[in-house]
Amino acid sequence: MTLSFVKTEKQQERYKIIEELANQFSENASEVDEKGEFPLHHFELLKQAGYTKWTLPKVFGGEEISLYEMLLYQERLAKGDGSTALCIGWHVGIVMDLWEKKSWDQKTLTYIMNKVADGALINSAATEPQTGSPTRGGKPHSTARKVENGWIMTGHKTFTTASPVLDYFFVKAAINGTDQIGNFIVPSKLEGVKIEETWDMIAMRGTGSHDLILSEVRLPTESLAEIFAIEKNAKPNGWLLHIPACYMGIALAARDYAVEFAASYSPNSISGAIKDLPNVQRLVGEMELELMSARHFMYAVAEKWDHGQNREEMQGELAAVKSVVTNTAISVVDKAMRIVGARSLQRSTPLQRYYRDVRAGLHNPPMDDMTVINLAKEAFR
Repeated sequence: MTLSFVKTEKQQERYKIIEELANQFSENASEVDEKGEFPLHHFELLKQAGYTKWTLPKVFGGEEISLYEMLLYQERLAKGDGSTALCIGWHVGIVMDLWEKKSWDQKTLTYIMNKVADGALINSAATEPQTGSPTRGGKPHSTARKVENGWIMTGHKTFTTASPVLDYFFVKAAINGTDQIGNFIVPSKLEGVKIEETWDMIAMRGTGSHDLILSEVRLPTESLAEIFAIEKNAKPNGWLLHIPACYMGIALAARDYAVEFAASYSPNSISGAIKDLPNVQRLVGEMELELMSARHFMYAVAEKWDHGQNREEMQGELAAVKSVVTNTAISVVDKAMRIVGARSLQRSTPLQRYYRDVRAGLHNPPMDDMTVINLAKEAFR
């Protein structure tokens, strides 16, 4: 039986909307995966449902949902289609983060919030071929040089998730002549902004995480949203829990498929269905135990974040959630495939897609090795 973490009537109302969307996404998730195409229609539906504005502050016409609530919906969307959930997770998460931290000046922040209220989709562009994951602290090779009345930006970003539908990229670039890094707001329609369709992975094939090429892009002065130095110890980011929530949703889909299969599959070598076999019951029980532990951990940490106490001390817990949930998802999908057997590898079953998709979680930030090392350092302090 699936544990429900929905607490209020309002959450239940919203959850039903998300559940309906997720069920629609699941209908063509295999086609999206097979063709490696970006599911444009999914994002039209998300906009129509208003989900792109649910983390937006109420003052801008949004719902201003909590982190806990966002994870509920991200997890459920991922049961329908992991690629779509991961894409929209970056948008709703960044909207939440911008308003929580308020690290941008009020005018710039208000500008972006109003754009989101009008339907704009956003994501950051930070990863580069030369630096790898930005969480490891590499300085961007992308550059911005100051000119009269603005900036000229040149660069190459990778893993720009949801690039086909983004209206604004938040691009980190080194500011020429300084040791500083700027975070620039780059409209997708500007001259010199190009999406190079490079995304050809075996996992999360529908995320459209193509390369962003910036060729002498002219930006107005106010496009510089913030300036910062490379931080070895980044601040805690609760919104990044949208990542483990996504992979948890995929694992739940795999569990459901395996349980339904076990309840109906009845080979002539046994009496009844395979759900009555001790080894199958053991695997199902192990899946339930792992899912129960990981989900309680994830939602408890999200609730702690929402209460707003000691957020600065939550870096380890947030990273641990990502590691535990992602590795749990991999384990659960593996067990689900053991229950279904060799046919789980058939391209006509979703399990082979779940198997590939959850592996992608290992390469989303933060990385397991950094999490473990940082937890060890904290213990020795």
